[in-house]
Amino acid sequence: MSVSVYIPTPFRHLVGNRANVQATGATVSEVLKDLDSQFPGFGAQLQDATGKMARHINVYVNQVEIEQLGGEETAVKAGDEVAVIPALAGGAGPAVMTPEMVERYSRHLIMPQVGSAGQRKIIQSSALIIGAGGLGSPVALYLALAGVGKIGIVDFDVVDRSNLQRQILHVTESIGMPKVDSAKARLLSHNPNVEVVTHEEPITSDNAFRIISEYDYVINGADNFATRYLVNDACYLLKKPLIDGSILMFDGQATTYIPGKGCYRCLYPAPPPPGMVPSCAEAGVLGAMCATIGSIQATEVLKLILEVGEPLVNRLLLYDALSLEFRVVKVRRDPNCPLCGDNPTIHELIDYEVFCGAPIPHREAPFGG
Repeated sequence: MSVSVYIPTPFRHLVGNRANVQATGATVSEVLKDLDSQFPGFGAQLQDATGKMARHINVYVNQVEIEQLGGEETAVKAGDEVAVIPALAGGAGPAVMTPEMVERYSRHLIMPQVGSAGQRKIIQSSALIIGAGGLGSPVALYLALAGVGKIGIVDFDVVDRSNLQRQILHVTESIGMPKVDSAKARLLSHNPNVEVVTHEEPITSDNAFRIISEYDYVINGADNFATRYLVNDACYLLKKPLIDGSILMFDGQATTYIPGKGCYRCLYPAPPPPGMVPSCAEAGVLGAMCATIGSIQATEVLKLILEVGEPLVNRLLLYDALSLEFRVVKVRRDPNCPLCGDNPTIHELIDYEVFCGAPIPHREAPFGG
């Protein structure tokens, strides 16, 4: 009878670069022999010097390791799935994806741009999200669903009923809870394999380096200019990629800053006068806007992790939801930028409340729309 066999990336060159192949047999042993018959050399990859199954190879039937069943004589039937999983060396985090993870990330694993090698990169990466609000919600959810191994969330607000129109990390039962706790519970309910680290405090010049230094990528979903400039400067000085997004009413923006290739100050050298640009709390925002821009930010993170495609570096994406138009404009590195220019004058974090003429908000004015 025919069963499906999952082939991990290290062995795919033996089977025509396919993630799944069909093999026949009544037992695991017969299935593996048929694989070797179809794809000469496959069997040798599974055996030690004595011809027995190598200790670094695990075989699963329907996500259960065969040593917990009947070993190589485990019976299989039509419709079963056999997975051959070798140990993998290198990197932090799990060296081998469990059968549960193989199934969970199967739609990634079959993509040639991802595969098992790319998925391990995702699992071994870390991302910090500034704000568990309108933008932080979809970013956090999609990064957790993708398997990003460590997700940090900075927020110091509690869930309010008015948040529920757009902040999809939170539900009615979360009202009154710290947003970071609500976010953590929701993310782990979606994917218990990820680590969620909560930072229930406003990010400031005193703690920004400490918090940001723990992560590979930073995603900004703040709802005030002081925090935007602070996070931008800290990421540049720490050489961390920054994926920036903003929303207001029916408009959204997104871009990616790579240290040495421009920064937020190149795009906006100075903040607007206090009160000139309203916040989402003052002017409102269409809830679905958060999903559009947040999903773009999450996609940018995954592209950077996988080193595929063209990230929004030196490009600013503009989204007008009323006309449903996307525009992309070029953003150049400013050689006169005080932070990343040829002769920088900013070498440490400054007083951003003074710089922006407005305080970094407290609980009554939360992060992230």
